[in-house]
Amino acid sequence: MINCKVSIIMPVKNEESFLDECLQSIICQTFTNWELIAINDNSEDKSYKILTHYSNKDNRIKIFNNTEYGIISALQLAYSKSEGKFITRMDADDIMSKDKLQILYNSIFNTELCVAVGKVSYFSTNKILNDGYKKYEKWLNKLTSNSNNFTEIYKECVIPSPCWMMRKTDFDKIGSFNSDIYPEDYDLAFRMYINNIKVIGNIKKIHYWRDHPNRASRNDINYSNNTFPIIKIKYFLLKDYDKTKTLILWGAGKKGKAIAMQLINKSIVFEWVTENPKKIGKNIYNKIIRNSSIIFNSEKNIQIIIAVASKEFNPFNKNNTKNSIYYFC
Repeated sequence: MINCKVSIIMPVKNEESFLDECLQSIICQTFTNWELIAINDNSEDKSYKILTHYSNKDNRIKIFNNTEYGIISALQLAYSKSEGKFITRMDADDIMSKDKLQILYNSIFNTELCVAVGKVSYFSTNKILNDGYKKYEKWLNKLTSNSNNFTEIYKECVIPSPCWMMRKTDFDKIGSFNSDIYPEDYDLAFRMYINNIKVIGNIKKIHYWRDHPNRASRNDINYSNNTFPIIKIKYFLLKDYDKTKTLILWGAGKKGKAIAMQLINKSIVFEWVTENPKKIGKNIYNKIIRNSSIIFNSEKNIQIIIAVASKEFNPFNKNNTKNSIYYFC
């Protein structure tokens, strides 16, 4: 079998501490028909020097300087320079398993309108991994093992940003990297979802995600939790919102308030409920919070957005089919 070329898109900003290890993991891939499009995003350390050193030794590595700023413009520039029929992403502080590209490629080379994903493994430079990342890894890998990623897309990003592969023709159909919405990885996952892209999951861990104090998800305001309600409501209204049903928002804590504000800003009619006796009857944003018992007593066809702090919160029997339920938590 002759393998088509895979373009690896990789923004690089001040990653001198990890870049050697990352590049070595790419060079050592069992799949060899690849090109790495590395974008130096205004690095102030030795990242560009390291990239140049590797590029001089391997002509599959191509380097460009970002004339703008930020990961989205870097992704867009890299994509404009790509020549492969298949597209994947890489983060410059991470590590590929040696068979990562081959596994992803084998999953989709003969299939259209799909995205291949694999399991990830978080590790920490300081040997102490944040508990939140451990939980995210476990949750994400469980979804990936069963190719069920989109079933929980309203909770968090369900497609690992540096661990997917698509045909370039399919990627163009969903807008490639043209969106200017952050978090760009979550936005991309939603665009896959609303365009009915099929997920093909793999059970092997093929990407090693590095946690360190300077990673963008820790420090860049574009990746703060404040942006999540905006993107969730945007795509909910595009894909799943049913105007013929009564929309109910369940939860009046921090997450519930953030979702409520988005719905109000878009003039969406909804009822707001909670189980918290301290908030029942309160007026928030000119809406009265009602007792959640109205859901169980309702004869209406309803859609429910669950927006509570606990990820394990499940007030319904799993076999409940009367109501459409979306967990935004």
